[in-house]
Amino acid sequence: MTAQLTEPAARAWQADPYADALRAGQGPLYLRRHDGWLLPLEVERWCAEPDAADATVLARCTGPVLDIGCGPGRLVAALAGLGHTALGVDVTPEAVTRTVRAGGSALCRSVFDPLPREGGWATVLLIDGNIGIGGDPAALLRRAAELTAPGGSLLVEVATADVDERVEVHVEDGAGGRGASFWWARLGTRALCAEAKAAGWAPYDTWQEAGRLFVHLIH
Repeated sequence: MTAQLTEPAARAWQADPYADALRAGQGPLYLRRHDGWLLPLEVERWCAEPDAADATVLARCTGPVLDIGCGPGRLVAALAGLGHTALGVDVTPEAVTRTVRAGGSALCRSVFDPLPREGGWATVLLIDGNIGIGGDPAALLRRAAELTAPGGSLLVEVATADVDERVEVHVEDGAGGRGASFWWARLGTRALCAEAKAAGWAPYDTWQEAGRLFVHLIH
């Protein structure tokens, strides 16, 4: 397993059907494991205005904010509207285009590439399951620590189930369209806190809203 977002993984998220779904602003879209298990991806929610659960994340953001895996940019645009310096990072060009169109700022690159303000972000976001990026949460949490200012926050959305898995998946649209395989991870609260401690993060708070579960970590 690699400690960075590999080229096949980046291509998987740039390729159809994911980019097509973002252009359309709707699914259906899924992550499929090799054993046939499907995880529905909430494209419509990602492309909509921030909801009640998102509002609880936005309320916890302080200072300049980096959104890792920003998708179509609803949080970045909302943060900009609230007066924050906010930047989204995503490997999918269509996601970056939508973020900019919505009024946010975004870069089309991997979180493991050089980024602006390294070590100076007050808040870093891993929302919508993005702790799974690269299939290596330990590496991602270490990278987030490099990006975050001392005393800064990492806000992570975790699975509501007590799960800890690294799996090979691909994106598909349910109508025959599929992307390349890549590694992904799913973590519940307990697994995240164990990985976070090893990466130098301390748990600060957990909360649940509208069926979604979040963890606030301090650097």
